[in-house]
Amino acid sequence: MTAYPKDRFGIIRREAALARDIGDDHLAAAVRKNDLRRLTRGAFVENSDSFTGPAGAAELYRLRSIATATSGLVGEIPHPLSHESSAAVHELPLLKPDRERVHVTNGKRSGGSMRAQRHIHAALLRPDEVTEVDGIRVTSLERTAVDIACGGDFAQALTVFDGAKRLGADDELMTNILGTRRRRGINAARRALPLSDALSESVGESWSRAQMIDAGLPTPRLQHTFQCGRKEHRADFDWEASADGSQGVIGEFDGLEKYSRFRRPGETVADAVVREKIREDELRALGFVVVRWIWAVLEQHGVATLLRPWLVRGGLIAA
Repeated sequence: MTAYPKDRFGIIRREAALARDIGDDHLAAAVRKNDLRRLTRGAFVENSDSFTGPAGAAELYRLRSIATATSGLVGEIPHPLSHESSAAVHELPLLKPDRERVHVTNGKRSGGSMRAQRHIHAALLRPDEVTEVDGIRVTSLERTAVDIACGGDFAQALTVFDGAKRLGADDELMTNILGTRRRRGINAARRALPLSDALSESVGESWSRAQMIDAGLPTPRLQHTFQCGRKEHRADFDWEASADGSQGVIGEFDGLEKYSRFRRPGETVADAVVREKIREDELRALGFVVVRWIWAVLEQHGVATLLRPWLVRGGLIAA
């Protein structure tokens, strides 16, 4: 098995491989056999099962962005990564990101272009809108979030602002960026920013809330902890019932999928299912109905349809 030279990111550079007498023919053959994945010209990574699924695709794109950012000519200051590529380095979760190309911004009013593997955006950048993450030049977290929000729909904008706030982005700074510049797609971004919330813990929760907002449902409380005897249970969303004795509503994103992802050490999926059933029974005993949904429901834009009858029963909305 070939021991490939790797940099601190785990990327195999052609120059380093050649210095170890690992030639171009060997690298090309390793790519054909799926032992290596080509990130960009002259940069590779060892193939792994960890690159499967959504998380794997995100990590592979992060490495491709880093490989592109660090493969410039000697003496050339590369454009900072921006948009989805900057988000990948910041580890900012996104809803349906555009990962077809690596995104950079040139810091100028003109000169943008679309290439096979790289999208060069033409836009001015203030000095405080460029930073370094792990030695890689990227647009700041706030600028990255605004750029992405202006390029997507309301749900994508809400998701990126939720995630940016969760990572500590400055809300006032994002507001100022939105308020002082003219951008396409700015209306969705301006609508989403004041509605965003750092308590939203995942892309799925943000998309769920976007569908609730679009449907005009009442604003849920996020990540509230309920005291059930000696136990504490936290809910993704909840609406307390009206005072007439009706049931309150708890909403949970992920459904059965969370049993495999969040089971405790030494716990089987079946154990997790039983534990979750007990948790739901204890929440119901407090006077709540628990409504669950999975990603497929989000794809069908079905969250509001699922929740509405229960909110009506709880006296939270009119029939």
